Amino acid sequence: MMKKMSIPTSKTSLVLFLCQIISALDVPLDLSQPPTITQQSPKDYIVDPRENIVIQCEAKGKPPPSFSWTRNGTHFDIDKDAQVTMKPNSGTLVINIMNGGKAEAYEGVYQCTARNERGAAISNNIVIRPSRSPLWTKEKLEPNHVREGDSLVLHCRPPVGLPPPIIFWMDNAFQRLPQSERVSQGLNGDLYFSNVQPEDTREDYICYARFNHTQTIQQKQPISVKVFSMDSLNDTIAANLSDTDIYGAKPVTERQPVLLTPTGSTSTKVELRGNVLLLECIAAGLPTPVIRWIKEGGELPANRTFFENFKKTLKIIDVSEADSGNYKCIARNTLGSVHHVISVTVKAAPYWITAPRNLVLSPGEDGTLICRANGNPKPSISWLANGVPIAIAPEDPSRKVDGDTIIFSHVQERSSAVYQCNASNEYGYLLANAFVNVLAEPPRILTPANKLYQVIADSPALLDCAYFGSPKPEIEWFKGVKGSILRGNEYVFHDNGTLEIPVAQKNSAGTYTCVARNELGKIQNEVQLEIKDPTMIIKQPEYKVIQRYGQVSFECIIKHDSTLLPTVTWLKDNDELPDDERFLVGKDNLTIMNVTDKDDGTYTCIVNTTLDSVSASAVLTVVARPNPPFDLELTGQLERSIELSWIPGDENNSPITNFVIEYEDALHEPGVWHYQTEVPGTQTTVQLKLSPYVNYSFRVIAVNKIGRSQPSEPSEQYLTKSASPDENPANVQGIGSEPDNLVITWEPLKGFQSNGPGLQYKVSWRQKDVDDEWTSVIVANVSKYIVSGTPTFVPYEIKVQALNDLGYAPEPSEVIGHSGEDLPMVAPGNVQVHVINSTLAKVHWDPVPLKTVRGHLQGYKVYYWKVQSLSRRSRRHVEKKILTFRGNKTFGMLPGLEPYSSYMLNVRVVNGKGEGPASPDKVFKTPEGVPGSPSFLKITNPTLDSLTLEWGSPTHPNGILTSYTLKFQPINNTHELGPLVEIRIPANESSLILKNLNYSTRYKFYFNAQTSVGSGSQITEEAVTIMDEAMASRQVDIATQGWFIGLMCAVALLILILLIVCFIRRNKGGKYPVKEKEDAHADPEIQPMKEDDGTFGEYSDAEDHKPLKKGSRTPSDRTVKKEDSDDSLVDYGEGVNGQFNEDGSFIGQYSGKKEKEPAEGNESSEAPSPVNAMNSFV
Repeated sequence: MMKKMSIPTSKTSLVLFLCQIISALDVPLDLSQPPTITQQSPKDYIVDPRENIVIQCEAKGKPPPSFSWTRNGTHFDIDKDAQVTMKPNSGTLVINIMNGGKAEAYEGVYQCTARNERGAAISNNIVIRPSRSPLWTKEKLEPNHVREGDSLVLHCRPPVGLPPPIIFWMDNAFQRLPQSERVSQGLNGDLYFSNVQPEDTREDYICYARFNHTQTIQQKQPISVKVFSMDSLNDTIAANLSDTDIYGAKPVTERQPVLLTPTGSTSTKVELRGNVLLLECIAAGLPTPVIRWIKEGGELPANRTFFENFKKTLKIIDVSEADSGNYKCIARNTLGSVHHVISVTVKAAPYWITAPRNLVLSPGEDGTLICRANGNPKPSISWLANGVPIAIAPEDPSRKVDGDTIIFSHVQERSSAVYQCNASNEYGYLLANAFVNVLAEPPRILTPANKLYQVIADSPALLDCAYFGSPKPEIEWFKGVKGSILRGNEYVFHDNGTLEIPVAQKNSAGTYTCVARNELGKIQNEVQLEIKDPTMIIKQPEYKVIQRYGQVSFECIIKHDSTLLPTVTWLKDNDELPDDERFLVGKDNLTIMNVTDKDDGTYTCIVNTTLDSVSASAVLTVVARPNPPFDLELTGQLERSIELSWIPGDENNSPITNFVIEYEDALHEPGVWHYQTEVPGTQTTVQLKLSPYVNYSFRVIAVNKIGRSQPSEPSEQYLTKSASPDENPANVQGIGSEPDNLVITWEPLKGFQSNGPGLQYKVSWRQKDVDDEWTSVIVANVSKYIVSGTPTFVPYEIKVQALNDLGYAPEPSEVIGHSGEDLPMVAPGNVQVHVINSTLAKVHWDPVPLKTVRGHLQGYKVYYWKVQSLSRRSRRHVEKKILTFRGNKTFGMLPGLEPYSSYMLNVRVVNGKGEGPASPDKVFKTPEGVPGSPSFLKITNPTLDSLTLEWGSPTHPNGILTSYTLKFQPINNTHELGPLVEIRIPANESSLILKNLNYSTRYKFYFNAQTSVGSGSQITEEAVTIMDEAMASRQVDIATQGWFIGLMCAVALLILILLIVCFIRRNKGGKYPVKEKEDAHADPEIQPMKEDDGTFGEYSDAEDHKPLKKGSRTPSDRTVKKEDSDDSLVDYGEGVNGQFNEDGSFIGQYSGKKEKEPAEGNESSEAPSPVNAMNSFV
């Protein structure tokens, strides 16, 4: 059965490849081989003294190895110690401590040896030490009395434990003591104060030591600190303090920095390669010094340098020899600086350059073991054979030791052994086992047969061919059953037998054969390679900004290989989605309902298959109105200004654009907030202008793009002192309500504008242009004052001044008002009328003297009315019309007059009080105009050749009628118009009999009236003469004949058959003849009767009847349809009005404009009847 193996990514493939390299060196366990240590305890092994000690030693080999131990360099006989046992088939020791043993009794250096007939492997020297967590030694702790501003060090001095404890400071309530740039803990556990403050006074500074191995915490006795100031020290306390305690009697002063640790100007530090370098500088001083680090002659290593403990500790991880050098810390405050140089030397315990590797040789082959290491100082190299120094090991003629290399030549089976390389210096050692195994084995392939590899297109494919043989087999690869050997740049062949296809394509899929051969034999193995389409996110989630409590959705639409099953996972900030029902994961989307601030973050869609993984991320920003500002503070209080400051609330991901400041006047309008000002969103203080006599409270509102925050809590109240008013009332006016008074009005000051109690107003007035004194009166807080007994419409100078108990406002400005108006005294004179045409006249008048207006001149009104119509001499109800002409105009136009009528008019002047007297009535007449249309046109008594016409005179003759004009023309069954006939009729006639007409013919009539000015609008009507009786009887006789009836039935049957055939063909997609002809013509219109054969054109169903086609009997510009009786002749034109001679006769060809649909009852649809059918052929 085919085994399946997936190769997800190139990184995974590389890991797999490296693992294959290691496994390729392994000798199959069914073959003889020396022991190999597979598991051992660490070199420095600290154990918990309360638990059993387990010292690991595991090894493999063929035959299985036996195990032995040494302790402190001598054989450790475990059989003689009842507390020690060795696990079956293992070298691991278990020392029973929990059943009576003591860990301290087994402290020492242990080494394990695994041995079989082919050699012996040894473990590292394992140093066993039980952990220790001793108690603090008892000591008497004196209270620390420190002057404010001085430095202080509280020593911890923890007991020496194994491993060293973790130090931290807490109080009696087990709360960690706060640390800062001023107060911090040093690397040695001491607590340093750069300068003490009164708040540092407390009696429970407690140092704790936590021993992780034993999970115990030891506590030092509490330390008391009391900070005092010389200014507040009383005599009793001073008597109990020595000079040393109080450090002299100087007041608190600022001091330049002094280093508390390290001391002096220089120090040294040695650190081992690969460890973490920690350098520390803590300084005293007031103000608190700031620490800065530099490396002399170089830069601090990027990406490996970190600052801890408020920059007092410099941390460099994974140090190397290049990090050696001088590191300077500089402590600085406003008074000066101090520095310290730490000379760092990086030493190195031995580390491998080339570790020896197992060597498999066939008899007679050559080989080498190489052991190269480096360190500072440089380590020494020594070799052992089967755990014995090679100098005293049994001789082997096939080997030669050359420093760090052992050379083997012409090896034999007895040359098999395990060799140990030891590289050591003063900082440590390295020990490596490497065996030499001499075997003669034909090739074997360890990779399972028919193994299936699946990779993604355009990624590397690594096909495994793990093998073993001695001598080392040669590996060749083939593709397909009969493929040739693979060579070329498109393949990479690794020493462990793996075939790499750097960029696998679709055509790379198939069967690959691996062949391994040496001088002892040959073997082959097949593996399968499948290439899959990559997984892609074709619609990635996009950046979203959403308001709080809204809904948002992220899309993640994927495309993948059809044979792979993808799984889609959503993460928030690289962690699982919250367990919240608001998060809805769909097939290709993530929806978040009722979004909250906690949902803000990065959302990632991860798509995994067994072969690949893709992801895409998008950021969700949750925005909302800002939180209200807080901590409002009033400072800098002055009589007319104050400074307001605040702390902004959270802007909720939408920057604050501005702050709005509002105020409340608790004295005048409690509970009402007014707008004061606003400032940009970057500003958190504002200087506010104040008014006197106001009890202010302020609040601040933050604004962003989403909206306004809730108002902040109100500030404290601030009452300003009273003062005289700063301003006077606005909008002062003087307007009389009666002819003998003057009403003075103003807008009263608002409460906060009064500036103090007792607000009143001083109202002053005097007549303009008259040498009078000001008249004044003081009124209460009102908004008007009435002055009586004034002359009519006289200008006055007016002013209103505010005052309160503390004084007057500044001198107010003067305004001009007028006393009350009265009706105008005189009428306009010299009224003249000029008639422009029958509907328009122009009127002129002389203006009245301004003194007689007795008020503000608003304009003139013209009253005019129609007296009678001159054509009928009859009077009607008089309806007066009024036109108003604003301002001092002296003429106006009178539109909309009726022609041939008599009118009267008068003119009046208008002021604010009303209208003055009317001018004498003026009579004028309008000339004649064209008449309106006749009131009706009726056609009666149709005969074979005559029609009777009756009409009514125009409702609006607009003059004296001179005549009527009648025009008519026949209309045939195709709605074509015949020749036009015109008749002039005297004005006193009201009917006319038209004779000599054609029988059974439709006529259209156009009728209008004339005055001496011209013709009026026309009305139209249509009528039909009756048929000849003989012709009608013949038609009836034919219609009643049997042969005619039979013929009509046959025609009907034929038409029915044709319709059925057409319906069938149409359902089958074919075209019937009418359809074919419609397709042949661009316009599906009504076709006229053809002139050559008298047949009818094809029928069109178009309702928007278009002009008739070329080839009709009458040109298209002469064709019309029947229309309603009220259509005019002009309606038949193509947008061009008909032209008439001076006598009213019609000239020019008819333009053929289409008419409306015929009125019901007059349509040509009656033609299909037998009679009409015959008429159509006549």
